[in-house]
Amino acid sequence: MRLIHPGFKIACIFAALLSVSACASKSDTGGATGTGNGVSTNVGGVVPGSQESLATEAGDSVFFEYDSSSLTAQGQATLQAQARWLATYPSVTLLIEGHCDERGTREYNIALGERRANAARAYLVSLGVDSGRLSTLSYGKDRPFAVGSNDSSWAQNRRAFSRVN
Repeated sequence: MRLIHPGFKIACIFAALLSVSACASKSDTGGATGTGNGVSTNVGGVVPGSQESLATEAGDSVFFEYDSSSLTAQGQATLQAQARWLATYPSVTLLIEGHCDERGTREYNIALGERRANAARAYLVSLGVDSGRLSTLSYGKDRPFAVGSNDSSWAQNRRAFSRVN
């Protein structure tokens, strides 16, 4: 006979109670609501087709190596998830922003950010996304996501960011 650790039993009971209490505390308007056409309009507080929906369901940032506009395998995987997400929401359009870290001139980084945004756009188009749903804009180093002059901040700022229009 296999013995179950008492702590495991307590954890399971606690998890079950949390699950039941979460269900019991939902208000009538807190759950999913329908539109009558089978499309959910609000699930768990995230509006389908919104920026938050894109970020949580597919990811909204593709990161690049230093001084590069070549997509990494991880970047391609994120864009593949974005293409699937866009197929689910055919009326959504995206603005793909190109960003760079603070190193280099403003002019160089504007051009690099443009190449990054265009690389992400071209890959989405190659996956079947209508090019008319995608626009690009380069901010270069002018709108950093992470503030700081270190490798961690720079890595977070070298990206193509997909913004829901």
